[in-house]
Amino acid sequence: MNATASKSKPKTASKPKSSTTAKPSARKPSSRSTNGASASRPAPSRSPSQSPSPASNGASAAVPAPAERHQNEGHGRRLTLAFEALEAFPALAESRDRLISVVSKEHVATADVVTAVESDVALIIAVLRLANQANDGRARVDTAVAAVELLTPQTVQGLAGRLRTFDFFERSSVWEAAPERFRLHALATQHAADRIAAEVGFEHRDRLTATSLLHDIGKLVLLHAYPGYPSQVHRGARTPEERIHQERRELGVDHALVGGVLARRWGLPATIASTIERHHNTDADGEAAFVRLADMLAHYEQGAPVSPAEMLRTARMVGLGPAELRRVMYELPSAPSQRRRQAPHHQFRHGHPRVCGAE
Repeated sequence: MNATASKSKPKTASKPKSSTTAKPSARKPSSRSTNGASASRPAPSRSPSQSPSPASNGASAAVPAPAERHQNEGHGRRLTLAFEALEAFPALAESRDRLISVVSKEHVATADVVTAVESDVALIIAVLRLANQANDGRARVDTAVAAVELLTPQTVQGLAGRLRTFDFFERSSVWEAAPERFRLHALATQHAADRIAAEVGFEHRDRLTATSLLHDIGKLVLLHAYPGYPSQVHRGARTPEERIHQERRELGVDHALVGGVLARRWGLPATIASTIERHHNTDADGEAAFVRLADMLAHYEQGAPVSPAEMLRTARMVGLGPAELRRVMYELPSAPSQRRRQAPHHQFRHGHPRVCGAE
């Protein structure tokens, strides 16, 4: 785009030929670059007041210019490649090894397998995906409990053995430290979500465990798609609300929306995908509100800024008043997990699959 074109005055109606080349003054160039990382970043979405006005001769809105179409196509290509890269997202080596150890025993306790699966994002993704493939045409599997009951120990063991792994002391050239940071925040959010659920008596705690673990998978997509993410995109933003606003402004999408798309691409149930994509909505309700509040509490627990007003408002959406929220905030850093499984604590032998539906 000609850098001076956006400053030129639109032609009058008496000269309609020049109206097709005039650029709206409100439109900002999308090729801003910091160290070159954002040169190919998609154009930020515009509000109606910023949208280009129709030509003065009454013609309908012009078709996007070739450069803009090319940019949008590049945006889609980036996301597609990132989706494909996440097929090889690694599990923590220690989590993978513990899962293999549990399922290798002669008598395998379902609760022990579920606990191992829920200790890592990559593990629960792999187990849920495989369970939904195996349960083709029947009820969708949206909990680790249902997934583990559907699969045999040998199947889980083989799946875990094929996963890529990472270790804090051996950094990957592809993901670097991202898997560890991502896992720590996911577990903190999971812990907070379960504490909230216990406080209000939420019914679907097993599913909430899965959605709270997976709520930020869209960040992994954006991290792979845009080298400047998150530092360049989030610069100046402090709270989760400010960061999601920056993503929408700079990229035209946000990690919650992208995460929902990825969950559906993986074949995960809508109960998981819709919660992921709505967990930053200001009007989030139901399970999405639980995850949104848990995400805020995880940031609060880690010393990061959060909006007190947004936290109070989201707490009311899940049935927590100010007094109950203060109690949760006080107890959360040192509170042990209050997890109680909704499935029987039975054992099963190798070679004898047990099947159950999702909760």
